[in-house]
Amino acid sequence: MKGTTTIRGEIEHFIKERGLTINQFARATGINSGTLSSIINGRRPLSVKQLDQITSVMGLEEGHFFERYIEECIFHSTPDWRRLGPFLYRCMELDKLDCLDTAVRMTLDNTTYLPMLYELAETFVQEAKYKAAMLLYECVAESEKYQHSERLALCQYRLFNHRIENNQESNGQAVVLFEPYLERLNEAYQLGAYLRVINIYSSLNQWDNAQRLAKRMGEKARKQYDNGEHFLGADSDKPNQPVIPYVLYSYMVLENYYAHLGDYERALQYVSKYDFPEWIVNPSEEERKFLNQFHEWAVANRYLYKLLSGDQHVLPEYVEYISTRENEIFIGLCNIVLAANRFKMQIDQVLERFKDYLVYKSQRHQIGIINEQMTLDNYTRLLAELGIYYLNAKQYDRGLAYIVDSFEYSIRIRSDKGMLRCMGLFEQFRSYASAEIQQRYQELIREVQKLSVYAWMPVV
Repeated sequence: MKGTTTIRGEIEHFIKERGLTINQFARATGINSGTLSSIINGRRPLSVKQLDQITSVMGLEEGHFFERYIEECIFHSTPDWRRLGPFLYRCMELDKLDCLDTAVRMTLDNTTYLPMLYELAETFVQEAKYKAAMLLYECVAESEKYQHSERLALCQYRLFNHRIENNQESNGQAVVLFEPYLERLNEAYQLGAYLRVINIYSSLNQWDNAQRLAKRMGEKARKQYDNGEHFLGADSDKPNQPVIPYVLYSYMVLENYYAHLGDYERALQYVSKYDFPEWIVNPSEEERKFLNQFHEWAVANRYLYKLLSGDQHVLPEYVEYISTRENEIFIGLCNIVLAANRFKMQIDQVLERFKDYLVYKSQRHQIGIINEQMTLDNYTRLLAELGIYYLNAKQYDRGLAYIVDSFEYSIRIRSDKGMLRCMGLFEQFRSYASAEIQQRYQELIREVQKLSVYAWMPVV
């Protein structure tokens, strides 16, 4: 706290030093003289609006008295929400988050404030004041006595969404912390939460977890649809969002799970489940958009599984199909390069045709933006597969350049698997590396050393 003088003492000193009367100071601040006199004499509590007015007239920086306000008006008293709420909001506006955190924690024993604190956090989110909102969510979550309460689950969901970034290590920690709260969310939020968690597990290649939750999500969404609830409620993250894509996406995750296991026949069974399923009756225009997108994916994936099963004759048809659908080209290239390495196919013409799609950029489809974590993971893997392709073709400079690029992206997203893959490949072909490529690699190794998990690694 700043000094030992009280706010009231500071005001009295200022009035005396300037030779002002109470009435003169009151007129300058815009506060009624009787009210101001009662505040100075300690008979009336000081609101944050009045504090701002007084601070301005005294020529002090906004928020100058906030730490003392917490001590005098919150810690040593029982503020009602009419004073506490505006003070917390003002802390947010002035980015005085330490004051906000301190004030909130002093009041957490009073559980009647928890609903108001949660609603204030929601307001902060709407105003894009995420750091302030997360402080409130954390405090409410820590203080919620009813561990199965909906409010606690919603706080944990907000914190989870905020913690997700392009970092596989931290994403893995965030999803483990949040998953126990999935079933405690109300139905309006559940499907969206399931989808986010499944996407994280998929980007981490934790397919057992993705498959387990996809089954549950699909069952919940199908039940809602069969009960006549074809759209998410108004109190969800995406009001009026159709329910059917959650069912169809669950089939796609299960398809990917079996494809990951190399069981392409089982994967194709799930492709058929999301390609214009018969149980969808009289789809709306919005629902039809999703049906068309999933149909497009179904056609592309049927080509893909033939290709990954060794049918190289399907490659020209697959290439022509994705060429007419720009949103499919990037993921199509990822799959084609993978198949080329697996079956020793020559795809130079394909790579030359789509060379503009070999640089990283966010991906979209007909129904929105593709999850960025998954796009980054796919791009990191594409770079490694391109490196392998050119190394197999004995184009060592080009191949090692792609390996180093993949290494750099693996470090960026903290993919342990990606880093180890690239280091193994580089060491295998180190003798072919140019001085420039070796220098880049060593610089990246130094970056890896800064990550605690690899602190033991020597520079080579």
